[in-house]
Formats: sequence, C-alpha cells, structure tokens
Amino acid sequence: MFLAEEAAQTASRFQTFDIFVILFTIVLAIALLRLLAAPIKNKFAIGFAAVSLITFLVMDVLMVKYWLS
Repeated sequence: MFLAEEAAQTASRFQTFDIFVILFTIVLAIALLRLLAAPIKNKFAIGFAAVSLITFLVMDVLMVKYWLS
C-alpha cells in the first residue's frame, strides 16, 4: 500500500498547465526571433519579448527540476 501511495505522488508532479507554459515559451521565442528579423525594429517590443522569454525559460527550468526531484 505504501508503494502505491508513493507512485501516486510521483505521478502527480506533472500538471496539465505545464504544457501551456512550454507552448507559450515556444511562442515567445518565435516572436522574439521575428522581431529581431524585422526590417523596422521596435525596441520596446524586443525588450518586452526578451524579458518575458527569460521569465518563462526560468519557469521551465524550475518546472523540469520539480519533475525530476
């Protein structure tokens, strides 16, 4: 019984919201690349996308660390 409880706890580390975080990180990376490749540069949009991407990358790293712990 103890092993079943432990298995249930390790299976519950993955949340369905994690998928959305990863997908949004990919969307932010694509947006930043497109902003950098644009002929007319919008510095505010580039900075905002860069800060958002860094924030979501940190969230992804912490999320994966939680999965593996």
